[in-house]
Amino acid sequence: MLRLVGSKNLVAFLMLSLVVVSAFSVVNLAMPATAVAQDDAAADGGGDGDQQSVLEWMYDALGISYMLIFLALSFTLVALFVMNMLTARRENVCPSMLIETFETHLNEKQFQEAYEVAKGDESFLGQVLAAGLAKLSSGYSPAIEAMQEVGEEENMKLEHRLSYMALIGTISPMVGLFGTVHGMIKSFQVIAQGGTTPKASDLAKGISTALFTTLVGLAIAIPAIAAFNILKNRIAKLVLEVGITSEGLMSRFENVGAQK
Repeated sequence: MLRLVGSKNLVAFLMLSLVVVSAFSVVNLAMPATAVAQDDAAADGGGDGDQQSVLEWMYDALGISYMLIFLALSFTLVALFVMNMLTARRENVCPSMLIETFETHLNEKQFQEAYEVAKGDESFLGQVLAAGLAKLSSGYSPAIEAMQEVGEEENMKLEHRLSYMALIGTISPMVGLFGTVHGMIKSFQVIAQGGTTPKASDLAKGISTALFTTLVGLAIAIPAIAAFNILKNRIAKLVLEVGITSEGLMSRFENVGAQK
């Protein structure tokens, strides 16, 4: 129950942080455009009220296709970040309660109870300890090998899920680069078809597409790569802790041969 409450609080905090960051971004984008519009209106004696905001300009430049692609990448990144954050919590990988309970059963020579406690725990450490006790009847060395095999398998699961964040960090700037080339082609097409005096507004559409796709692609890629490396280091630290803890708990069976 405590784990569930902690997970819900963490998810709520992350989602609230995302909303706050998004709100500040919108405000920071909209305020300069509003200020420019007000200054132009004051200079022109009122203006015509048709000033375009930065968000509308961005939407027109990106178009529905790029907008959907970047939104999909953004939502996927947030979902993966939350999921990996919850997975990389210490209590989900190397719970202290499991260590205390398991060690207590070992001290009281209750090996079957210790095995059942480890087997019933879905954490990384629980699976490793259960695999070690299951092979302990064959000797200490086979038990350690079984623990290492399970540890490698669980570690691969964690890294596999985390690798999708690195994939988004790689894909996003590539999509932005594709949009850059696409936008420049549109601008050169206007020059080729517009004769000697192409309209500046038509040229600006292609250039806007090129710049905004690059901007949004980098805006997604930078936090994706940063979050990936932070979580990767955290997972590596927890995996190392699982290895040290599990070997420490099983070290009392070091002299076990063919019997427990």
